[in-house]
Amino acid sequence: MNNIAFIGLGVMGFPMAGHLANAGLDITVYNRTKDKAQQWAQRYNGKVAESPAIAAENADCVLVCVGNDNDVREVLTGPQGVIQHIKSGAVVVDHTTASADIAREMYDVFAAKQVGFLDAPVSGGQAGAENGQLTIMLGGDVEAYQRVEPVLQHYARFSRLLGDAGSGQLAKMMNQICIAGVVQGLAEALHFGQQAGMDCEAVIEVISKGAAQSWQMENRFQTMLAGNYEFGFAVDWMRKDLNIALAEAKRQGATLPLTALVDQFYADVQKMGGNRWDTSSLLARLTK
Repeated sequence: MNNIAFIGLGVMGFPMAGHLANAGLDITVYNRTKDKAQQWAQRYNGKVAESPAIAAENADCVLVCVGNDNDVREVLTGPQGVIQHIKSGAVVVDHTTASADIAREMYDVFAAKQVGFLDAPVSGGQAGAENGQLTIMLGGDVEAYQRVEPVLQHYARFSRLLGDAGSGQLAKMMNQICIAGVVQGLAEALHFGQQAGMDCEAVIEVISKGAAQSWQMENRFQTMLAGNYEFGFAVDWMRKDLNIALAEAKRQGATLPLTALVDQFYADVQKMGGNRWDTSSLLARLTK
């Protein structure tokens, strides 16, 4: 697959599409904010399309990274959507973190057009996208995955097909559930240490070598202690993801008491004006 379309040039999509351009693939991009698309094209010497439909016209693979279910539906099946011009035999890969329902819906819609569809949310954040070190969780058909895997490798350190359509989104929900609990635990530990007068940096150096170790601890404890949250994965985005997980849990009959509680803690952070703060800002509500 050499002819690629990339739809959505946010903080994740911009560098992801850049990795493909740097790899020498023939890539056409579309973004609702045209200035952002032009910036990308100037930086990577790429082509800009006026609509998702035009971007997808000759593409072997269409990659999508937008905001939510409604955005996915609009750029893929709207009046100017990918489906209007995509060719039979192509594959659509949706990197949006969205619901499993929209993934299954899009799979069926594109299957009727003899087009493959994979739901493929990512983990690793903006830094992972910029460094080409994302983890990708996928749902869909094996044949479609095998065809696009070489493309994904340009910005992923690991990818895996986990089951039928929707499986990638369900896995991403599990990912966010895990993160929510870990960040809250780290926030409480640091708050406890501060109140007890401990040298928290020294303590973290010790406990990070044992069973308490986590990515959040390794990468966030220093900025948390400094009260620096103006970066990273935004609280607004995390609440969107957790609400998707909570809605799916209700439908599945699963109980997620910790996730629901941490979601409300993030609501507190939003009330503090931290909508765009990094998710590690859970400490801020304990020290306000």
